[in-house]
Amino acid sequence: MKSENSSWLKRLGLGIGALALSFTTATSATAGDTIKVGVLHSLSGTMAISETTLKDTVMMMIDVQNSKGGLLGKKLEAVVVDPASNWPLFAEKAKELLDKEKVDVIFGCWTSVSRKSVLPVIEELNGLLFYPVQYEGEESSKNVFYTGAAPNQQAIPAVDYLAAQGVERWILAGTDYVYPRTTNKILESYLKSQGVKPEDIMINYTPFGHSDWQTIVSNIKAFGSKGKKTAVVSTINGDANVPFYKELGNQGISAEDIPVIAFSVGEEELSGIDTAPLVGHLAAWNYFMSAESKDNDAFIDNWQKYIKSDERVTNDPMEATYIGFNMWAKAVEKANSVDVDTVREAMYGVTVPNLTGGIAVMNTNHHLSKPVLIGEIQDDGQFEIVWQTKGEVTGDAWTNYLPESKWVVSDWTAPISCGNYNIKTGKCSGQVY
Repeated sequence: MKSENSSWLKRLGLGIGALALSFTTATSATAGDTIKVGVLHSLSGTMAISETTLKDTVMMMIDVQNSKGGLLGKKLEAVVVDPASNWPLFAEKAKELLDKEKVDVIFGCWTSVSRKSVLPVIEELNGLLFYPVQYEGEESSKNVFYTGAAPNQQAIPAVDYLAAQGVERWILAGTDYVYPRTTNKILESYLKSQGVKPEDIMINYTPFGHSDWQTIVSNIKAFGSKGKKTAVVSTINGDANVPFYKELGNQGISAEDIPVIAFSVGEEELSGIDTAPLVGHLAAWNYFMSAESKDNDAFIDNWQKYIKSDERVTNDPMEATYIGFNMWAKAVEKANSVDVDTVREAMYGVTVPNLTGGIAVMNTNHHLSKPVLIGEIQDDGQFEIVWQTKGEVTGDAWTNYLPESKWVVSDWTAPISCGNYNIKTGKCSGQVY
């Protein structure tokens, strides 16, 4: 899965420990009594079904770190805000966290539209955001560490898996915002490069919170009745998944007929619905609760004790939050500071055991190396892992399957020190460090 872009970087000889210039406008809290950690997740609205759990995960990680004595001799203090699934409000709340609360780091956002809303604020005020959810790529900011999957760590492997199972017709179904639209643009280009005809690709978008799926599912059923193996690649987000899967069951569409592989449905989303009709449908992530490792067993045990329920599940964005938080803590200790620029430099090359048995590595493009897994829904709401990569896959910020980004690479260390450097023109077209 190595791209020609990554090979070019190796030939250039870029080192993980390369020096970068330091400049900061963010106010550090180290002079105070605590180190402030901002939590920017929707606790109400359509995305609360997914994001509330991530708020709780950050709170648990803060408690764990404080039980070890905190960081730099100081306790961590959580500052929680609720942007309420309101995308412009994310920017306002991010500004509040940085300007008013003077937080040293922010863990937050789920949707790409919320991250895009926050991005100008984070960059202007030189904040530090850890973003824990799969996304569409085509972005690299010096102020963001992306601990969720890039398309080459989820979407592309998922399509390859289905193609190996004989799928020839493709339904790209998503919520109408930037992540599904860009991901499906990448997938459409990739499928065509693999010889799939345009008439064998159907694309459909629905708004957040969409609830009336009868007509759309009927169209899916009709598209899949043309004599070729058909699958749905789902980038449907939030609580719209509940009626979507319910309607599949209502219309008798099983995983044997038209399998669905989802990028935004995990254990937490399945915990609220009857999964019996969903058995056999798939999801692509970098983590499943069913993964067998000592670290995962300990994480699940700690989570259920913290949340005071042995019924609560874990999921991929929780693992991405766990990895990001532990990497940030390691970088703070390594840098002996919470200064944003100093911590950023210390992040490169930091490793943390992931929960599936391997090692996550933070690369100089602000993306992780981690494994890709395909899971099959079981009747208990868990996933049976049916396929996984042999090792870790390095996240690629810029896909090779769109002409505008084919020759673009990200590396935040010298000599590039840029998130979107064109290796053909030798120029950076955006933010530099």
